[in-house]
Amino acid sequence: MSPPRQPTDGGLGSARTGLLVLAVAVFAAVTTELVPVGLLPQISSAFDVSTGTAGLLVSAYAVMVAVLSVPLALATRRLPRKPVLLVTVGGYGVSNVVAAVAPTFGVLAAGRVVGGITHALFFSVCIGYAARLVPPTQTGRAMALASVGVSGGLVLGVPLSTAVGEALGWRVAFGAMAVLVGLVLVMAVVVLPPVEGPRDDEDRHPGRRWDLASVVTANGLTYLGTYVLYTYVSVLLLDSGASERWVAPTLLLFGVCGLVGLRITAAQLDRRPRGSAILVPLLMAVGCGATALAYPRLALVVAAGMVWLAAFGPAASLYQSASVRTAASAPETAGAWINASSNAGIAGGAALGGAVMASSGLTWVAGVAAVIVAASAILALLSRSAFPPGGRDL
Repeated sequence: MSPPRQPTDGGLGSARTGLLVLAVAVFAAVTTELVPVGLLPQISSAFDVSTGTAGLLVSAYAVMVAVLSVPLALATRRLPRKPVLLVTVGGYGVSNVVAAVAPTFGVLAAGRVVGGITHALFFSVCIGYAARLVPPTQTGRAMALASVGVSGGLVLGVPLSTAVGEALGWRVAFGAMAVLVGLVLVMAVVVLPPVEGPRDDEDRHPGRRWDLASVVTANGLTYLGTYVLYTYVSVLLLDSGASERWVAPTLLLFGVCGLVGLRITAAQLDRRPRGSAILVPLLMAVGCGATALAYPRLALVVAAGMVWLAAFGPAASLYQSASVRTAASAPETAGAWINASSNAGIAGGAALGGAVMASSGLTWVAGVAAVIVAASAILALLSRSAFPPGGRDL
């Protein structure tokens, strides 16, 4: 049985503890996914492959998520939620161990595929978990708290793993992630409360499936545009004149901006979902466009990156809560579609960014990112029922 949802008093009550554990699990998940981002130069050198080829470690991971999220969510919908969540956390540990000891680039890619399969199920379960711990009016705040782990992965996970990789080697960075995942697994076993799984009667408003499709598409565009550029952010910084030792601190700065953006926006996700869905990608597009104009002047590139990634901070919470709020399906199914579209965007972004970088350079990479993210803002502007001005009662 799931614990009773808290009264709609504006607070999260006792659900906060479970949401914090989910946030820590999300942190480990996001960091696992993005460990290669700050280590692409080292990995490409270790296996004598191009930076673009090394970037496929992000793509291969994300492709598995994009393809498998919805099928796995549907296949496991009748299973108890907590055991399923624990299995997925354990899968991250396996992925990181394989990556840490990989003798060849192919084995490393295989380890990443294991992580991608794990990730395909983890986020749909996690989104449903968070939604079921609180009443519908608190969905946005619950998603914002659980999604602190997303920004935390960018703030601490990526720069710390990059710093560990630079100091001790990229294999140690993956090994450290395996240890972290083990600790998260213990924490989830001990602390996380059980919740009910989805029921067949939760597809309450099938007529709103077009709204869910609009939210999922907007989310995919946002992630596609972001990862066209973010996959190669370490290359961007180095080519702009940053020394290798300053890459990790700069990523930390970008992540802090993301947390600040999430903190500022969290309360608005329930009150003004439409305004948030327009403003967030619009500001991201401005930041990406400014990056294109600023490159290769390092100080200006960093300033533009701060704007871009501050706006990106609340994106995960924005689209997760919007998908659940459409009430077109069970929260787990909505979460699976968001997970799939996010990672389709990540995979496509990594591949597209690598292709544009090889043919036209980093200025065009940032410009393409800006155009794609701006399309998400336009879609939100046109999709009034998917992103209603004052939210929607579930």
